[in-house]
Amino acid sequence: MGENGGMLALVRLRRGVVGESRRVCHLIPVPDVPFSGALTALCGEPIRPADAEVLDGLRGMPCHPCLLRSTAPEPGLLANAG
Repeated sequence: MGENGGMLALVRLRRGVVGESRRVCHLIPVPDVPFSGALTALCGEPIRPADAEVLDGLRGMPCHPCLLRSTAPEPGLLANAG
């Protein structure tokens, strides 16, 4: 879920917009109202809808900063890691 419990869309930039190594799956909060221009992924990257494709699931590498910002860490969640 996005901010305030809103929906998140999985998107990645289309082939030819960026190189293959940058075609990661971003999480973008879906706006409640009509918008124009770029949307901002959880990682802070602005993404224009014409440059992106909406995915129905993970394809390729996820954007790690988007994943880290997608949920609030639970207290002590990382304390026992590794």
